[in-house]
Amino acid sequence: MAVHLTSTLPSFSTPQEHATIVSSTPQNFSDILPVLRHQQKEVQVRFDAPLEDKAEWRHGTLYVIDSVLAFVEDGENAQGWQIEYPAITLHAISKAEGGIYCQLNDKFGLIGAEEEEGEGEDAMRELTIVPKDSGSLDAIFEALSLCASLHPDEPSPSDDEDDEAFVDADEFEVFDGTEEQELSEVGRVRSDFINDSRYQPY
Repeated sequence: MAVHLTSTLPSFSTPQEHATIVSSTPQNFSDILPVLRHQQKEVQVRFDAPLEDKAEWRHGTLYVIDSVLAFVEDGENAQGWQIEYPAITLHAISKAEGGIYCQLNDKFGLIGAEEEEGEGEDAMRELTIVPKDSGSLDAIFEALSLCASLHPDEPSPSDDEDDEAFVDADEFEVFDGTEEQELSEVGRVRSDFINDSRYQPY
């Protein structure tokens, strides 16, 4: 499933903290936390189809982090969610909605999802993110685009099959016309044509 329900935010660093850490060689690279690229308060989110365990969401805060896109509701007993970027197949600014529109691969991370695609329920889920401040749309979109670029799609098995279609020319044996080389059927036909069928005026 593309959406992971959780009320806990992942650890992250601000761009300023990240710049300080990478300005010198860290003792342990695992200490370098994902960077918070954008934080937006007073955001409303809506899923279509609604999540089974959470149909309605209160206003909350959106976190565009290098590792995940995250959201946590405001107030007590707040709930939230996280989405890994490879699960976001499309994101765009929706002028009609006044928000960010996303399409999610709801079978992301499931074993055998490619084989099951097209069977049963639709694998796509839509997410609309509507900030109270519509002037923040460009900043949210740019942060999403940056984070998505850090997580390129993994090659599919069909890519390997396509690679096999290109055959190395060095693997073919070239007929050099010598008697020592055994001719194939095609080679014999070509040889007969060369030796006996050429026009000889004299």
